[in-house]
Amino acid sequence: MSLAYTAERAQEIADNLVGVKAKLDETLQSKGASAQKARLVAVSKFKPASDILAAYEKAGHRNFGENYVQELEEKSKELPRDIQWHFIGSLQSNKCKVVAAIPNVFVVETVDSAKKATTLDKACAAAARAEPLRIFLQVNTSGEESKSGMLPSEVLEVAQQVVSTCSHLKLAGLMTIGSPNPDLENGENPDFKALNECRAIIQNALKINDLELSMGMSDDFQRALLQGSTNIRVGSTIFGSRPPFNKTAA
Repeated sequence: MSLAYTAERAQEIADNLVGVKAKLDETLQSKGASAQKARLVAVSKFKPASDILAAYEKAGHRNFGENYVQELEEKSKELPRDIQWHFIGSLQSNKCKVVAAIPNVFVVETVDSAKKATTLDKACAAAARAEPLRIFLQVNTSGEESKSGMLPSEVLEVAQQVVSTCSHLKLAGLMTIGSPNPDLENGENPDFKALNECRAIIQNALKINDLELSMGMSDDFQRALLQGSTNIRVGSTIFGSRPPFNKTAA
C-alpha cells in the first residue's frame, strides 16, 4: 500500500477540508450562543491511504470514516496510530472481532440491534481493549426499507440493554442517514427532528446528558448542524468522486 502523494493532491484535499470546515463554523456561528461543537468526519472509503495521509499531514485532520471492515483493517495498520477511525458501514456480526481488535477505532456508528451490541461487546472483551468502545445506535428515521437501522420505537430498549449489560461498550450517541429528499417542514428535516426526539427520550429515561447526534453528509450537513448534529460525515466534497464498489473490500 503506497503512502506517497503529490504536493498538488495534498493541497487539493487540504483546500477542500478548509472549505467544509469554513461552512461548518459559519453554520454553527449562525446559531449564536446556543451553538454546539461539531466533529467533521472525512469519509475515506475507496480512497487510497495516501489521500488520508495527505489530509493528516497537510491539514492536520484526524477523524476518518470507513465503510468496509477489510479496508479499515488494512488502512489502520499502515497509517498513524493517532487517527480516530469511525466505522460507518453495515457491521456484520462475524466482523465484530476484527473491528474490536483495531485499537484506534474511535467509534462504531452503526450498531443497529441489541444482538449486534452484545456481539460487539463480547468481541471487545476478547480483544482486551484498554477502554470501552464508543458506539452510536443507528436509527432508521425515514422508514425506508433500503436503510439500515432500528426503528425509533426500538431505540430506548436497545439503549437500556447497552448501558446495563454491555460493560465493554460506551453508548456515545445516535446516528441516522435520513431520506435523500426529505419533505422539509418549517425548514426542518423530519429525519433529523426524529433523531433529536430519540435522544431526548433516552437521555431522560437513562439520565444521560451528553449523547451525540451523527447526522448530515455532503449534501445536507449544514441543515443537520442547525438541527443539533455534533458529528457530520463528508466524503466526496473532500476527496472527490469515488471509484465503483469493489466487493472484495467488504
